This record gives sequence, C-alpha cells and structure tokens, in this order.
Amino acid sequence: MADATPPFLRLENLVAGYGRKQILNGLQIEVALGEVVAIIGHNGAGKSTLLKVIFGMLPIWQGSMVVSGTEVPIPSPRDLLKKGIAYLPQGNRVFGDLTVHENLEMGGVTLPNRFALEERVKTLLSKFPHLKARLRQRASTLSGGEKQMLALACALMLSPRMLLLDEPSLGLSAPVTLDALQKIKTISRETGAGILLVEQKVREALQIADRVYVMRNGVVSYSGQSVALRDEAKLREVYF
Repeated sequence: MADATPPFLRLENLVAGYGRKQILNGLQIEVALGEVVAIIGHNGAGKSTLLKVIFGMLPIWQGSMVVSGTEVPIPSPRDLLKKGIAYLPQGNRVFGDLTVHENLEMGGVTLPNRFALEERVKTLLSKFPHLKARLRQRASTLSGGEKQMLALACALMLSPRMLLLDEPSLGLSAPVTLDALQKIKTISRETGAGILLVEQKVREALQIADRVYVMRNGVVSYSGQSVALRDEAKLREVYF
C-alpha cells in the first residue's frame, strides 16, 4: 500500500476462531481503496476464516478492526454493508430459481427506489455485457463462469467501497479464471474499490494483485508487493 494512501481497512493483532478452536493468531493486515490485495496460503491457513471475521460472521476474540478510520468492535454484516463492505463467499452463490435480472434486484434490495435499482442494473450490465443476453434466464442454467460473474455483479449492486472475495475462481477452467480475475482488477480500477481476495490459484492471483499476504497457521508469514512473488524462486521460498 502506498504510504500516501491511508488504509480503508486495518486489522491489528486479530485473534479469532470457531468455538474454542483458535484459527487466527494475531494478524495484521491493511487494505486501501483502489488496490487489490491477495491473501494466499495452503488449505487450513485461516484465509476464509479471516474474511468471515472481517464481515462479522465470526466474532473477534482479541485485537481490533478499523474501517475508514473508525474502530468496529463488534462487526456485523448489516453494519459493514452500510460502511461499504461487501462479501462474496465461495461457490457461485446465486439464487438458482430466480432469473439473472431477479438476482440483480435481490443484490440491490436496499436501494432507495425502483429507478435507482434499474439504473444500477443498467450500469452493471454495461460492465458484464454477457449477462445482458441472459436477463430472463434462470441462474441455475448458467455456466460456472456466468454464475460467478452474476454473483460478482450482485455484490456490486450497492456500489461497495470494498469487496471481500473468497476464491472467485473455484470450479472455473483456466481461461475462465483468467477472465474472472481480470474483471475483478478492472472493477477496482474503474470504481476505486478496494479488493481483498482469497485465492488458491496463486500465480493467477499474483498477476492482478498489487500486494500480497501469505498466511501460514493463522499468521502472516510474508507480506509485500505481488510483483516480487511473480519470480518463481521467490514464490517457492515464501509459499512452498
């Protein structure tokens, strides 16, 4: 993160887990608006747990979370949505029995009126033109890549300032993965939104991320500019 850009999201000494099992062991992470930050690490490192804690789906045990300069001691999804943070979990989460258009309407359900809703749908269809031809199609009939694009478009309906993305490439082929991740990068550039991206496809994530955190056993074992880890030898040193 550039020194001149204050973080929109800052986590300090974050400790959390499930039940009595501690998963996160004192994390320190920052994300500024307009940057893509990748979280990488082996299975079980705590990556998905981290996003759930940030979005208020799991409680913070110790440490602090600061959003836009204000500490959020007990985050909840409702409050975080109001603060401009949206969360896209694993698995192409769309309403299969609803049409593409109806899914987008669900994403913008809290917009003030019908006009604002339709204007937002129109804006997003210009960014996801492939969905425009499928507006009346049930989401269950879409391909995996199309469902991921729809899920991403739904997450953008409320114009979030930050997106939390948990493995958006899950189940996608290599070409579709590259297209999906590049779309995420483009969205950040065009909207100025910050993106915190958890991704198992490490090399692909490094191609679009500005910075990267490597997690191991619930702690950050490495942080730095993503370009440094595009070198295969350096990636193997810090990741494998």
